[in-house]
Amino acid sequence: MEDVRDLKESQLDAMREVANIGAGHAATALSQMTNRKIMITVPRVNVRPLEEACETVGRPDEVIAAVLMHMMGDLTGRALLLFPQHAARTLCDFLLRREVGTTQEFGEMEQSGLKEAGNILASAYLNALSDFMGMMLVPSVPSLVIDLSGAVLTSAHLNFGRDRDYAFCVETSFQVDGASGSLGGHFLLLPDIASLRSIFDAIRLP
Repeated sequence: MEDVRDLKESQLDAMREVANIGAGHAATALSQMTNRKIMITVPRVNVRPLEEACETVGRPDEVIAAVLMHMMGDLTGRALLLFPQHAARTLCDFLLRREVGTTQEFGEMEQSGLKEAGNILASAYLNALSDFMGMMLVPSVPSLVIDLSGAVLTSAHLNFGRDRDYAFCVETSFQVDGASGSLGGHFLLLPDIASLRSIFDAIRLP
């Protein structure tokens, strides 16, 4: 599909603005959930074939926590929220109001917390995109996979098809009050072919 190569920097900036609006709403919700001030920014948004997304989210042999959802409504596809293992552990500490460094394993409570955080973030991003496009977008109930980055993305790639392999990759940076440094993650939106064209048409509008 040639559409990806035709996108201008200004159009990707428009998508980044949409993502930043979603990030702001998600930060408010997560701040209330953790009782800590959280700021979320979106340094970069790009569109690339899914098989190249591995390069963006990290080495294929790194363990990640991936929250997966189906996107339903006027646009269809999948949404994935990816956290490096260390970021997922730290996020669990914040969500469960523990001292940083406490979480070592992803038990039932930790998995539930990550799914809830993923649901909040994905819903905020999809709501922002929904407002931008004037369409209804609804995420499904989230599921969680903890596996190697390459395995997670290969699985997503195989479950799509040759025509559905483009991903909007939203780099996400978390600044949490009381934490040293920032936590990173990625939100991948994997629209099906018809939905991909609808998004391209919307961001090409002047």
